[in-house]
Amino acid sequence: MKTIQRMNRHNRTINLGSALLLAALLAVITLPAVAQSNLKEGNNNFAMYTKTKDFKHLEAARKFADEAYKTKRDSTSFRNNLLRGLVYSTLAVVDSNRTQKYPADPIDIASASLRKLVNNKQLSYEHGPEVNYIKRSLANAYLIKANRAVAKANYEEAFNQYRQVDSISGSAIDVKHNLAVLSTKIGGEDDAIKRYQAFTRQRETSSPVYILELAELYRKKHDKPAMLNTLLTGREQFPDNKEILFALINLYVADEAYAAIVPLVDEAIAHEPENVNLNYIAGFANEMEGNTANAKRYYEKVISLDANNFEGNLQLGLLYLKEYIDNPADEDKENKAQEYLLKANQIRPSEVSALKSLAVLYDQSGDIIQLERVNNILNQLTVN
Repeated sequence: MKTIQRMNRHNRTINLGSALLLAALLAVITLPAVAQSNLKEGNNNFAMYTKTKDFKHLEAARKFADEAYKTKRDSTSFRNNLLRGLVYSTLAVVDSNRTQKYPADPIDIASASLRKLVNNKQLSYEHGPEVNYIKRSLANAYLIKANRAVAKANYEEAFNQYRQVDSISGSAIDVKHNLAVLSTKIGGEDDAIKRYQAFTRQRETSSPVYILELAELYRKKHDKPAMLNTLLTGREQFPDNKEILFALINLYVADEAYAAIVPLVDEAIAHEPENVNLNYIAGFANEMEGNTANAKRYYEKVISLDANNFEGNLQLGLLYLKEYIDNPADEDKENKAQEYLLKANQIRPSEVSALKSLAVLYDQSGDIIQLERVNNILNQLTVN
């Protein structure tokens, strides 16, 4: 089943080392004597917060950041926006329940400041650690909102939040996977396919789960060629993966592509040697390809695993019946055909295919009494 990978500030937050951030902040507060005291005090308090994690310093930093952001000129200052972005992106995470009162959501405030910061490429490069901190804090804040939306089954909201994470951070593959999963939940199968295609194209970003989910999307769209190509790509990327191999064999079975099954089936059986259905598929595929000896071997394995398997007994009986018809003097083939066909008839007494096969056997052997008995049963079934 497709699952949305939950990520929150406890298990997927992206932290900047305290020492690195503190050093960057100290560089920020080394200002000329005429620098605004609000900006200086705000940076000092935020630096103390990164060191102590004491919320009172973050609240103080917020107060000074707001005071330094009063005029239109203030709103264009890189340093003012840097402090504001640092403070409010942090609040967006640590106060995820919004216990404090804000003029707007901290995510929106920090995002507005970030947009102004990245417009100044030179200064944003010089203050790379702080800008990256803001981006990662915002990404974590959106992750928190996304996970809460998933928990409430609000998949459209969750999709929008994960998309924000992706746009801010160029995020990890698990976020991209969640976007693909959520696309299918909100009716965006084509969007989901494009997303899966993007990260299954290369082995480094692909996984068996992604391959199978993309193949399933193609199955739902009745696009068998694309489904087949996806599974073949998966086989190249993950040659030892059982689930991809089994999915490929099932697709070949549905298409009656027995020549394609034969070279794969032994590898599949090695994964599950006691899988009755898989051994039967192996027998039938080999029979269809004219590999009678191999077909018998697989059918015999089916019966050894499940003595009352109707299909295994019937198919094995039919193989011996064909050989007996080709060589009527071979009593061993006659006896084996009778043994397996009678067993099939015993398992399903009203199954017409087994009865008709017995009728052919008795007609060939000249056993008139048994032939009449079988024909009588067939006539009764036909009348009923």
